[in-house]
Amino acid sequence: MDLDAYVAAHHPAWRRLEQLSAHAARSGAEADELVDLYQEVATHLSVIRTSAPDAAVVAYLSALLARARTRMVGTRTTGWRAVTGFFGTRFPAALYRTRRWWLTTMLVSYAVTAVMVLWLLANPQVEQSLVDPDDLQRLVDRDFAAYYSESAASHFAAQVWTNNAWVAALCIALGVLGVPVLLVLFGNVANLAVVGSIMIGHDRADVFFGLILPHGLLELTAVFVAAGTGLRLFWAWLRPGERTRGESLAAEGRSAGGVALGLVVVLLVSGVIEAFVTPSPLPTWARIGIGVLAEVAFLAYVYVLGRRAVLRGVTGDLDAAAGVLEDRAATAA
Repeated sequence: MDLDAYVAAHHPAWRRLEQLSAHAARSGAEADELVDLYQEVATHLSVIRTSAPDAAVVAYLSALLARARTRMVGTRTTGWRAVTGFFGTRFPAALYRTRRWWLTTMLVSYAVTAVMVLWLLANPQVEQSLVDPDDLQRLVDRDFAAYYSESAASHFAAQVWTNNAWVAALCIALGVLGVPVLLVLFGNVANLAVVGSIMIGHDRADVFFGLILPHGLLELTAVFVAAGTGLRLFWAWLRPGERTRGESLAAEGRSAGGVALGLVVVLLVSGVIEAFVTPSPLPTWARIGIGVLAEVAFLAYVYVLGRRAVLRGVTGDLDAAAGVLEDRAATAA
């Protein structure tokens, strides 16, 4: 590529981007032009880096794009529009784009739990080695059910929300290492299997499922989403594809950050259900029905809003410039 000719052909666009980056957009047309030129000049920089990497030109364009990016952040609309944009497009898009990871994590986890429960039921002596007989009897007779009503509902909701948010955050934060995510996930699965096998083995399956399912469906799904997102982050570092490892990890890390923010609300909903619905005097079928409804609503949110957003080009990337482009794509569609 003839670098001089390329610079001469595109220099007017660069100068115009400089002008727009020097002040806040005076109109919607200028804001749109700024975003369009940012995309165009970013492409120019990519071409030069690939075909004729001149240090001076690369440094100039990088600085120009940084200034333009800062200006775009300043022209973005904040407040409720940003919140609705996140939950209406970016969060569901990130969930839909990574659905194979967390759905696989969910199915494998449920399968492992079922196998562990069956094995524990077939080997009752293991149960005796894991739990003291007196503690086991208290768990079956009182503690399991009392757990959901021993504290004030509002305090209990906050406690559950904090704990689950911490587990989800660990799965995402440790995702780049891979193995810690599997350990956190296995710890949750093993605990569920042990308690489930004890309750089922002592003819309290109705109590177990009646208290677990109302909130557990959505709560566990959120944990599986976090684990799947963490594993996707590890894979992005391990197999970056056409991008460098740093670029791949940065892009997936920003998307994972969006998932983490969104899961705070999902876990808040499950915590409210656990505190106010699970221990309520409603019939078991009604409580489980609420849990199923919450789970179906979440999956519909992913597959309806998420799919639409992805088809419009939204990725869930929390990068400031990418966010501007995705918001424009969503609005244009």
